[in-house]
Amino acid sequence: MSVASSPIRFPDTSSPDVMRMRGWWLVALNVIIPGSAQALAGNRRLGRIGLTSTLIGWGVVALAVLLGVVARDFVSALAVNFFVLVLVQFGLIYYCVLWIVLTFDTLRLVKFVKVSPRPRAWIASFSIVLLALTAGGAAWGASTAGALNAGLSGLTGTGSLFDLANAGPSEPPIDGQYNILVLGGDSGPDRDGLRTDTVQVVSVNAETGQATIVGMPRDLHNAPWVDGSPMWSIYPNGYTEEDAEYCVEFACLNTIYTDVELNHPDLYPDAVANGSSPGIEAVRDAVEGITGLTIPYYAIIDMQGAVDLVDSLGGVDINVTERVAIAEPGTAAEDVPEWIEVGSQHLDGYTAIMYARSRWDNTDYTRMQRQQQLQEALLQQVNPANVVTKFSDIVGAGTQMVHTNIPRSMLAYFITLAAKTKELPIVHIELTPESDTIPTDPLYPDFPSIQSYITAVLHPTPEPTPSQ
Repeated sequence: MSVASSPIRFPDTSSPDVMRMRGWWLVALNVIIPGSAQALAGNRRLGRIGLTSTLIGWGVVALAVLLGVVARDFVSALAVNFFVLVLVQFGLIYYCVLWIVLTFDTLRLVKFVKVSPRPRAWIASFSIVLLALTAGGAAWGASTAGALNAGLSGLTGTGSLFDLANAGPSEPPIDGQYNILVLGGDSGPDRDGLRTDTVQVVSVNAETGQATIVGMPRDLHNAPWVDGSPMWSIYPNGYTEEDAEYCVEFACLNTIYTDVELNHPDLYPDAVANGSSPGIEAVRDAVEGITGLTIPYYAIIDMQGAVDLVDSLGGVDINVTERVAIAEPGTAAEDVPEWIEVGSQHLDGYTAIMYARSRWDNTDYTRMQRQQQLQEALLQQVNPANVVTKFSDIVGAGTQMVHTNIPRSMLAYFITLAAKTKELPIVHIELTPESDTIPTDPLYPDFPSIQSYITAVLHPTPEPTPSQ
């Protein structure tokens, strides 16, 4: 068949069947091999741009899939790198515009006036649907890459291209563990500053991903400071009820942050410049003194941000074992406005946080247990489906919820490690009187015993092998 007789470039415009089939072919080619419709029936220069862009796009996708199989850690590093995400964002914007241009040019090439009315409507409708899927998908991808970049930059700062040289951890573990101080911020109009009512250390084994959470009650007294802490100059006996104005019987450890932020910020003059705050540094000095662990990283979580996170994930499923009131302490049972009933419950963000925080007719120790239950439920229920479908909302909630000093160069490694963590049961160490492992009197804690126990859990002595 000669080029002049090609039904694609030179169709018989007097034949409705030819024009109908030609229209469907052009629309299909525009989606399967963008640029091919123009190369066969329209502007060949535009066709070459489309075909070249298509081949490059397919090549990038194929390379990403290959790297995902043979070098997953490297791909994780790419996925959180600032400059790579910017490149991805602008690349997807380019493909979005290209698909729009190619689609409308393809519709021009269809020559609708020569197509019968009924197939004309179907071809046009189908083209618009495909345009929404292709260009819309590229636009969504660009938006997602931008949201991820903004979110990560808001949490940890901008990464460097040089981070890609090493897809492994940029900082070595300490005694085989990565230790992160996790603080739950609880501020309000009736409080001076922020109270860290949740104080935990999350220690993750760098090889296995095994996570151990050390939970400390807010009323833990007499916290010693780590060696070299400037807090020794203010409280030489530790953080005691006798010396510290804010430390009282039912609230002590959780008041260190506020005390230092309001009264002694000069003790940590470099904290803000290093991405931290005097209050966070003081709490870290206390927790290192309590646990005997070196803690290089922290994450402070705002409770309102946690509400938004749960909502962005579509809620969370909790197995409630004891009826919980959403009410202030001291409220009569008949006046409780809302209850979280026993059984399997699907909770929205507000109700989930109230479940974790309710002080009605219970102790701080039962609250700690509910907080841990919520943490584990969220960890288990975060999956690719709900992350992808609500990605921007999740990132937005994260930037409002978490402030951390974990360097961006470590994120790829921690993502890989988190996948291992999710497959293992979390080990809990609760420093409370009701603890099943190491019962602790919060007014008179035995810190040497606490430190010995934590060390034994994190670094168990191997069982001796039987002699041959």
